[in-house]
Amino acid sequence: MKKLYFKVLAYSVFGGFLVFTSCKKEGFLGQTQTSNLTGETVFTDSANTVSFLAGIYSNVGFSAAAGRFTYGPILSPTPNGGIDAASDEAEVSASAGSTALAFETGTINAAVVTDDAYKTCYTNIRSVNQLLKNLPKAPINNFVKTQMKAEARFLRAWYYAILLKHYGGVHLLGDSVYTYTDKIPAARNTYADCVNYILAECDVAAQDLPTVQSGVNYGRASKGACLALKARVLLYAASPLFNGQSIGEGKTLELAGYPAYDKERWRLAEQAAAAVISTGVYSLNVDNATAPGFGFQKLFTKRVNTEYIFQLMRPTGNVDLENLWQPPTRTGKNGAFPLQGLVDAFPMSNGKSITDPTSNYNPNNPYANRDPRLDYSIIHDQTPLQIRLSSGTSPVNIFVGKYNGNTTGPDAVHVGTTTGYYTNKMLDPAAVANDFMHRTDRCLPLIRYAEILLNYAEAANEYEGPTALVYSAVEAIRQRAGLNPYQLPAGLSQADMRTAIQNERRIELAFEEHRFWDVRRWKIADQTDNITTKGMEVDRDGAAVAYKQFDVRKRNFRKAMYLWPFPQSEVAKSPELIQNPGY
Repeated sequence: MKKLYFKVLAYSVFGGFLVFTSCKKEGFLGQTQTSNLTGETVFTDSANTVSFLAGIYSNVGFSAAAGRFTYGPILSPTPNGGIDAASDEAEVSASAGSTALAFETGTINAAVVTDDAYKTCYTNIRSVNQLLKNLPKAPINNFVKTQMKAEARFLRAWYYAILLKHYGGVHLLGDSVYTYTDKIPAARNTYADCVNYILAECDVAAQDLPTVQSGVNYGRASKGACLALKARVLLYAASPLFNGQSIGEGKTLELAGYPAYDKERWRLAEQAAAAVISTGVYSLNVDNATAPGFGFQKLFTKRVNTEYIFQLMRPTGNVDLENLWQPPTRTGKNGAFPLQGLVDAFPMSNGKSITDPTSNYNPNNPYANRDPRLDYSIIHDQTPLQIRLSSGTSPVNIFVGKYNGNTTGPDAVHVGTTTGYYTNKMLDPAAVANDFMHRTDRCLPLIRYAEILLNYAEAANEYEGPTALVYSAVEAIRQRAGLNPYQLPAGLSQADMRTAIQNERRIELAFEEHRFWDVRRWKIADQTDNITTKGMEVDRDGAAVAYKQFDVRKRNFRKAMYLWPFPQSEVAKSPELIQNPGY
């Protein structure tokens, strides 16, 4: 095997008129403008052509958006969580109708599911095809055209990959551009067809892209992004849900996955992740000198860093996540609330699980001496946060009772949060929701190097067992986290290493759109999501404090929910579109 070095360094989907979207934020992306233009006015003007491509970038992060799912009036919907709330990471912010709540309760069906994945992806795939068709006539030099074409083909693969993880096999358009007057085919391609198409598009695009993008091009697709997307798609394809254990049957057997298991799919996933690692241009953001695990928190505040491989660019001075996730005293609202199960998944600072009798876990002081990523990911009672419109920090009072001259307030459990927690992951500690004084230049990760290391470890462990390289990949993550010792126990079995990797993904990649898909592709969602979720109530009376777990919601999961249903509005358009099993 090639030696790897794990660096630890400091409407209508297809038809309709041409929609032009400009989204120039800090370089190739900024203020979004939308107008109805013709192909002639867009593609005979170089600035319009470049902006048309920027518009395709503008939706790359929709699937991972923290406020993706909404409830309330159609004209003014209110966010109540993202994909985190549809998993065992978090609870929706309001018990009102949304796709997230339907997944929580097991009531998801074709009539209520959001159509954003289907519509957004196909709209942008169609835009890519329009660009590729018209790019030759644009008044742009050939070198730039070559780059733009490669970026567009990566973006097309990106949107197909989103469709694939939602639905399984979907219809592949190729380069076709349909209008509302055309008979639009809707028959689904097989899962294998879609995987092969995405891989081929990434391979072609990678040939004409730099390994990384920098300067004004930072945020654009790169060769590294192509390699990383391949690694993710191949990891999913090798996983139990799709690799010979498909939930499909009859007509859906080859649409929902591969009919037969093939261990070699794990080898392909391992090699794909190794290809990203071997570029040598990505590394973890490490700083354990400032504070244990500080590099983990600092990473998400750094607009430019060596860990992000593909990212959603945001305007400088944004407070996107703070607006959703911070507590009411900082005027955040409508983001999902973390669950006790996620909190309990974080080990102690010595790397041992809190269930290990030798870990020194104290249930009467449950947040002490924990993995530093816990505090960087979860706001619990007395977590210090930046004060609004002022300097300094103050503790978040989530307790019930009285403490330090304070009583039960707007941030308290059962008042501001239904679980006793708020999300801290990716928040800038110097930023505050709705505060012009405290903002951030952060952009949002869509693929980062830590995921690639964990992808490699998982695939290699499944194909070869817990080799030294598997240990090195996981331990690089744990070392950056500030665990001491960070090493895993020697002599782990393949099953033990699998458990370690799965938990490491759960805590390292929390709130980054992984947990929902991971438990499905591992085919364990019937265990992780058929539970009664828990929250934490902290009762204080002066110096006296008691920690009491309580039930939040009975979750329900059924077999059909391993894949999403196609929206009923789309299935009704054509008998060719076969619905997923169980819906």
